[in-house]
Amino acid sequence: MTNSNKRALDDLVVLDLSRVLAGPWCAQLMSDFGAEVIKIERAGVGDDSRGWGPPFVSLSAQERVATYFCSANRGKKSIELDIAKAEDRAEILKLVETADVFVENFKAGSLTRFGLDFESLSKLNPRMVYCSITGYGTTGPYADRPGYDGVIQGVGGIMSVTGEKDGLPGAGPQRVGVALTDVMTGVYAAFGIMTALWERQRNGVGQKIELSLLDVQVTSMATLAASYFASGVVPTRQGNAHPTIVPSDIFPCKDGAILITVGNDSQFKSLCHAVGLSAFADDVRYATNEARAVNRESLTLALRQCFSDQGRVALTETLSKAGVPAGLLNDLGQVMEDPQVQHSDLVVKFAMGEAKPLQVLGNPLKLSRTPAQYLTPPPKLGEHTEQVLKRSNKKS
Repeated sequence: MTNSNKRALDDLVVLDLSRVLAGPWCAQLMSDFGAEVIKIERAGVGDDSRGWGPPFVSLSAQERVATYFCSANRGKKSIELDIAKAEDRAEILKLVETADVFVENFKAGSLTRFGLDFESLSKLNPRMVYCSITGYGTTGPYADRPGYDGVIQGVGGIMSVTGEKDGLPGAGPQRVGVALTDVMTGVYAAFGIMTALWERQRNGVGQKIELSLLDVQVTSMATLAASYFASGVVPTRQGNAHPTIVPSDIFPCKDGAILITVGNDSQFKSLCHAVGLSAFADDVRYATNEARAVNRESLTLALRQCFSDQGRVALTETLSKAGVPAGLLNDLGQVMEDPQVQHSDLVVKFAMGEAKPLQVLGNPLKLSRTPAQYLTPPPKLGEHTEQVLKRSNKKS
């Protein structure tokens, strides 16, 4: 429970004109900590992801919505407005007058013709922070292209290093199984907004934040990019093996598989003694990470043979007690049953009348005095239109 009646971002007003995942994820992060997030949705249709099912869940007896939408829109207020209509744009401008943050992910330049671009809105409210998320940026040769996570993963390089090595069964580039670029972009966007709001405290004015899915994806290549810059060698797919740390891979056991990542030579010695391979601990072929990398194949084969008849849970416990980083290879169902995950209390449940309770994942940030709170489920389309606009008209 919170130790304060005030939440960390109480009194912060966010206008969320974004759709699908990156922008909504950003706005939801702020909603979890108290920001009033007003989600402005296309009249009669709403966020595209409302229909991205199955599966669907019931928000009411009359309305069902895709679980995709539910994952990124809890705690928000939904209002229906059509930016193509002058009267609806006028309502948005009234909201802008008292807003702190404006989040949008339209194609570059799309909102300019509606007077909803940063230059226009900053004249109306100079204190507002404006966050623009695009696929490829607002300038440059790809600025006019639409961008989705699945395409950006290919263009940004992550698919080239994800998947089995060439020459092995199942080889080929693989998309990461979740829209990770969108999620990372949402987190970067929230950080950018908080940074701009902190700076506003000093200078009293807002500013524009621009970020693209492509820039975020390229930046996430972090260690591989540094290696490429230094060596000129283009990284390739390594399957589940780490390109520079050995051993770091999936190892089959008799009842499943575990993952092991040995980060230093001391951990390697501990691994050897824990599993009965003490002779390997001082073998010059494996004594250092550099030597292990050179002799990767022989070491990996020996470890696979050693682990093949062992139970994965017992082996993980043995290695963990020895200080060796190891964990079970879990599917999502097993993840949700994992005792550490359950201890972290990451599942948020919303009662939905007579319908099955809605479950989504909560926020991983844990603040000691003002923790995240999950007060309302994802909104029905236009659920708060009358409430929000009536209040806005009173202020104007």
